[in-house]
Amino acid sequence: MVRVLVVDDEPQIVRALEINLKARAYDVDSAGDGVTALRLATEKHPDVVVLDLGLPDMDGVEVIRQLRGWSRVPVLVLSARHSSDEKVEALDAGADDYVTKPFGMDELLARLRAAVRRAEPPGNEGESLVETAGFTVDLAAKKVHRDGRDVRLTPTEWHLLEVLVKNAGRLVGQKQLLQEVWGPSYGTETNYLRVYMAQLRRKLEENPSHPRHFITEPGMGYRFEP
Repeated sequence: MVRVLVVDDEPQIVRALEINLKARAYDVDSAGDGVTALRLATEKHPDVVVLDLGLPDMDGVEVIRQLRGWSRVPVLVLSARHSSDEKVEALDAGADDYVTKPFGMDELLARLRAAVRRAEPPGNEGESLVETAGFTVDLAAKKVHRDGRDVRLTPTEWHLLEVLVKNAGRLVGQKQLLQEVWGPSYGTETNYLRVYMAQLRRKLEENPSHPRHFITEPGMGYRFEP
């Protein structure tokens, strides 16, 4: 059973989500502020977090940053903030998806299912261990090692890396990447790709400003070179 942590200070939204999620056999915990959310995340180990950014005690982006200090749980932001800068800030902090209020319940549930799927370990088809001069990607174990240590990736960072690694040496188009990583309703949000590719380069490239492994093909897409 998938456990969902709902974090929102609007009781009617929490209740609507609880009813719809429980009707679909999800376990649901809820919190009305950031401190409680972080405590429940530690105690309950949710499979996915649905998070409002406008919390009474701290900004939701700070909740994401603190979560990312120790957890790769998928975070689906639910917010009335519509500006591109605010969306990018949340994604850059480690969120995996962003839904603006008011929202359709069917779309939200589809995004939630997609976030949970992306966090699942990949199958063992094909070559599972990919080595470069600076890091190793273990597709079966869903781990990345650099300099003898595990590299912490968010679920979205991992899924983006996985798609590129499985297509090593081949150009993967922007639209294909967006749809495989974020879902079929995406295709033009290239700012998401820029944010997450920059994060992968910071974590894995020896010189992120002159990448050797994660190559940009301007206007077309990205290519992974082992």
